[in-house]
Amino acid sequence: MIQVSRDDDNRPHTLSPSRPPALIFLLTTERRLTAHPNRSLTSPGLINTILFYFLHMEFYRSRGVPFCLEELMAQTKRKKSDYIIQSVDHALDVLEGFHGEEDELGITELSRRLKLHKNNIFRILATLESRGYVEQNQSTDNYRLGLRSLELGQNYIRHTGLLRVARPVMEELSRKVNENVYIGILKEKYAFYLDVVESSHTVRVLSRVGCRVPTYCAAIGKAQLAYESMENIMNVLGRKELKKFTRNTISNRDRMLEHLMLVKEMGYAVDDEEWDEGVRCVGAPIMDYTRKVVGALSISAPSVRMTLDKIKKDYVPLIKDASAQISTDLGYKALDDGNAE
Repeated sequence: MIQVSRDDDNRPHTLSPSRPPALIFLLTTERRLTAHPNRSLTSPGLINTILFYFLHMEFYRSRGVPFCLEELMAQTKRKKSDYIIQSVDHALDVLEGFHGEEDELGITELSRRLKLHKNNIFRILATLESRGYVEQNQSTDNYRLGLRSLELGQNYIRHTGLLRVARPVMEELSRKVNENVYIGILKEKYAFYLDVVESSHTVRVLSRVGCRVPTYCAAIGKAQLAYESMENIMNVLGRKELKKFTRNTISNRDRMLEHLMLVKEMGYAVDDEEWDEGVRCVGAPIMDYTRKVVGALSISAPSVRMTLDKIKKDYVPLIKDASAQISTDLGYKALDDGNAE
């Protein structure tokens, strides 16, 4: 342990791995200026401390002790995860527990799923109910999402610039094909439907806005996943066989990788009844000024109207043109053929 010159209050500062030079320098400077606010930084005591600080820089660095202020701050800076409030985290877990197919959930089921005590679940639900984020069915005593949750989702949609740009294009495309036109984004392993312009047909696909689907079995998901890095694609697909939802779902990972390469080559993706039987979709990616995929556009219709021949002949040119228009409006500029990636 090395002693540094004493401070004005006759307290010595010592150097050790637990009190590195950068910290000693800060403490010394702070004490001197606090005790003597009119004292200049060029006073002899401070000059000696600064000289000692720099003379011993290499000695401490060679032993892994943080010397400069940047090194010290880098080691003492806390991660954001250190600031998580557990009760808030649990409340969000409860809200996210309603994302499944069930319209309502009881305290016992939520407790089982989230591995939280029933008393904790009850208090969280009571708080969320008082603010309108959940509501209780008085007939069953189960809970469902409240109107406040819907309002927050709508606020997110309104505040997304992508949707403001895309909406007029979606409306025009829907007028041309008279089928549901969706826009969606990727989030982790899922594709999320953000907005829709619905068909005027009596028989049409039920709106998926607010729903999430596995990325690999939806056109709106595959059209984006194909442009991700191989590392991200493998994180989404995992190491095991993919879950089948219909007889047409591609469940073999190697086949899916080949399929995604073809999607990227063609510039569009088709969902041939891979998520819902009786429903086909075709989607194309949307890019912004950074040339990154930020979403995808898709057309969805009953398979009796949307045949594979009709997709290739009529819908593919329309969906690619529409997604290209949105991309251009977001600042995307295609590379010249000679500079293509």
